[in-house]
Amino acid sequence: MIKNFPRYIIITVGWVAVLYPLWVRLSTLAWAPANILPNLFPLFGLAAFSLLWLHAVSGPFEPWMRKHINFDLYVQRTAWLILVCIIAHPLLLLASLNFSITNLFIVYGSTFIVVGIAGWVLLISYDIIKPLRKSYPFFAKHWTLVLAISNIGFLLTFVHSIFLGSDLQTGFLRVVWIFYGITAFFSIVYTYAIRPLASYFAKH
Repeated sequence: MIKNFPRYIIITVGWVAVLYPLWVRLSTLAWAPANILPNLFPLFGLAAFSLLWLHAVSGPFEPWMRKHINFDLYVQRTAWLILVCIIAHPLLLLASLNFSITNLFIVYGSTFIVVGIAGWVLLISYDIIKPLRKSYPFFAKHWTLVLAISNIGFLLTFVHSIFLGSDLQTGFLRVVWIFYGITAFFSIVYTYAIRPLASYFAKH
């Protein structure tokens, strides 16, 4: 039991981090045929961001986590879930607006929709490039840069969500979301800047 305690902690944090935002959203919904798409698309956005947060904050803890879970399998499975969510979120949103870009900008404004689109493009680059690593050495050589770019996309989605997410404007979930954003930012800086520099100077 004590030996597996860190594993239980990792699993529990993962489930709570994803399920709590979904529970907050679901607890406020009124279901009707006309509300199905407007109700569903934010769920995929919340889930995608929460899973991406888990990826981001796993960076500094990766050596420790590898001792207690199958880290590569964890990343692989959650990456697939993230891909499904980041495709479903904008697709369902557009479907709820009759696939009208004009309606999208009228309802949500242009600034943070553009921020969200930029973040989405950077995020999806991870999934596009990942299968090419084995065939193209260039991508394998610069994979860390691809990961860093994807994480920048994640930070852009934070800005997008905190300004447009209807569930994130008030209440405790907004506090949680800000916590996600701050901890993700420092985790990304540590993983892709501080740790590589520390490793470089240690070798030289």
